[in-house]
Amino acid sequence: MEGSGFGVSKMGFGWMLAILVVLWGLNASAQDNEEITDRCNLDLSSFIPNPYNDTSKMDCKQVWDTYVLQYSQSKDHTVNILLSAAYTTGWVGMAFSKDGKMLNSSAMVAWVNTEGQPHVRQYYLQGHEPSEVIPDKGYLPLTNVPPFVALRGATIYIAFQLKFASHVTVQPLLFAFGSRHPTKHHHLHHHDAKTSILFDFSGGHVSSVQSAPDSNSHMRRNHGVLGLLGWGLFLPYGAIAARYFKQHDPLWFYLHVGIQFVGFILGLAAVVVGVSLYSRLHAHFPVHRGIGIFILVLSILQILAFFARPDKDSKIRKYWNLYHHWAGRLALLFGNVNIVLGIQMADAGNGWKAGYGFLLGTVLLASIVLEVLSRRAGKKDISPAFQMNSV
Repeated sequence: MEGSGFGVSKMGFGWMLAILVVLWGLNASAQDNEEITDRCNLDLSSFIPNPYNDTSKMDCKQVWDTYVLQYSQSKDHTVNILLSAAYTTGWVGMAFSKDGKMLNSSAMVAWVNTEGQPHVRQYYLQGHEPSEVIPDKGYLPLTNVPPFVALRGATIYIAFQLKFASHVTVQPLLFAFGSRHPTKHHHLHHHDAKTSILFDFSGGHVSSVQSAPDSNSHMRRNHGVLGLLGWGLFLPYGAIAARYFKQHDPLWFYLHVGIQFVGFILGLAAVVVGVSLYSRLHAHFPVHRGIGIFILVLSILQILAFFARPDKDSKIRKYWNLYHHWAGRLALLFGNVNIVLGIQMADAGNGWKAGYGFLLGTVLLASIVLEVLSRRAGKKDISPAFQMNSV
């Protein structure tokens, strides 16, 4: 009975501890919410200059985590923005987007360096890599009123003024922060967390950015699928047919030409869709675009070389073979490099990575198996040129 009583006591103590932890968490959460709510009512005139310090004329809304957005919009479409957030180190940013995506957005980013000096700059989000987040660029219609940033306690305040051509209503906004300070040349390190919302400047409503349709998503998907099929499936297997099925003449030749032609058409279609997408998004991916044009030129040269193929007995046939083989290998190499770059730049997700990994794995496995079988068959075919009769 004593042992049973001791067990009940331990169980009761465990439940009490769990309840205390939950109550402590709820209390901490309530305090955080209360602190965020109080931020809307603070008098900021002592450290924030005009026209950003008259918060009595501003609407106030918690938009994400500790991010509080205070704003006002005048009749001439001038918008004052005052963003506050919890801050310890690194940078804090707010971006205006056209479609709720990071690509081609413009952001105001602020930080306080290790010497305590505040900084605020506009950035143009040209791509997803840190080198493609360009300081002192962007399309935000900033006025002559200088932006402002200040740190008070554990809260950073970012203020800037925009003047639009018309009344601002629903606008996709992005928020992000990074824990590392920008470099000496003001380049940002990768963010630690981010979010995107649709914010209604007329009523202060916040909704999911997914409600904003992405008219280019179908085109992006088609571009990726065509590139994967062309450069990740058909063209590699066309090269495999030429290398490992020469003993089945002329079947190997028809397989090689037919598969490569299908791969070329798919690759060409991927380039055409990519060029159209590039112009619609006003994107700036010089490496991805440059490689795409390069492999397209190589593919066209391979097609032209097919029609200019010399006879087997021609003296220049061996040079044609060298060109054809190495130009094809170079095109395949850069084609697959470009697939990886495309997946990375589009932030395509694990599904695309797994799909490409599967295609690449089948190509490598088929090549290894056929290479081993080819070498074994070659060894079996080796026999003496003539045999000596024993005396």
